[in-house]
Amino acid sequence: MSNNIIARISALPAMTAPDLKKLWKDLYPTEPPPFNKVYFVKRLAYRMQELAYGADTYVLERKLEAHARQCMDAQGKVIKRAVRLSPDKPVAGTRLMREYNGENHEVTILHHGFDYRGRRYKSLSAIARSITGTQWSGPLFFGLKRRNGGQP
Repeated sequence: MSNNIIARISALPAMTAPDLKKLWKDLYPTEPPPFNKVYFVKRLAYRMQELAYGADTYVLERKLEAHARQCMDAQGKVIKRAVRLSPDKPVAGTRLMREYNGENHEVTILHHGFDYRGRRYKSLSAIARSITGTQWSGPLFFGLKRRNGGQP
């Protein structure tokens, strides 16, 4: 990235709201939306780079198609790949499901914790304890670990 673009983008957070809206009018063919300063800074920084370096959607589409092909097996089914921050915690957005005593239980992984039935928990073990009423290893209860300590 050129020093000029870096300097212009670096100056955005220090600008006033009216100055950001004026810059919006210079860079976009629309009136500025009624959003907060953080939104304007992010969108304006993106637009400055887009105008300076171009946005070739054809190249981007080809890259996305190639990536999609890499994520498919021979039968055309999606191969699930996700980068884990921790071996015990799947990537945020993952849903874990477990049937226990004839009842289905679903947990959503968050960036910082877990969501179970609209309540936030710090650990899977706390959720497993609330479901069973006894001490459980959360990763073991939800099938993320085997009894011998290995990964499933």
